[in-house]
Amino acid sequence: MQTEDIYRNMPQLATERLLLRKITMGDLEDIHAYGSNPNVAKYVSWPRHQSLADTKEFLEMTLYQYENALIAPWGIEHKEDHKLIGTVGFVSWNPDQYMAEIGYALAEDYWNSGLVTEATERILAFGFEEMQLERIQAKCIAANIGSARVMEKAGMTFEGTMRKAIYHDNQHWDAKLYAIINEDFHLTKTI
Repeated sequence: MQTEDIYRNMPQLATERLLLRKITMGDLEDIHAYGSNPNVAKYVSWPRHQSLADTKEFLEMTLYQYENALIAPWGIEHKEDHKLIGTVGFVSWNPDQYMAEIGYALAEDYWNSGLVTEATERILAFGFEEMQLERIQAKCIAANIGSARVMEKAGMTFEGTMRKAIYHDNQHWDAKLYAIINEDFHLTKTI
């Protein structure tokens, strides 16, 4: 299986409270609202959006990825209020090794609600069931306790700290590495 097999016709995925879908230009304001929030941008791998032009550039890049069957994020739409409140998806995928890495971002107003864990669990299921992955990993800046908790609640195991592994906001950060393998994912879903 190759990236174009999944991303040529990127499917919508649903959870109880969320719709994971392609992002559109109509999401510009919603994405800018969280992308420009310094609390959201504090620990992510991308710079804070300083203007709507920054957000438009992100959207144009994402639309290009969709059009060319490249790895791209799903937008996280909150079913209750139909707002785009974040993104989730694979940030890298090595089909030959049956391994991928996930990442996510969520609007601050929705933190501590279990929504990003819900989205992450759905992406993990998609990776193991549709992409035939054997291992899915994620990492976060070590100081990002909230993100580490998401990975733990989604069933991922802490594998160690990677020293100075992330360069963000003009400084080097230690990163926590988490992972889950296919058999452990399916074991937790049957208990």
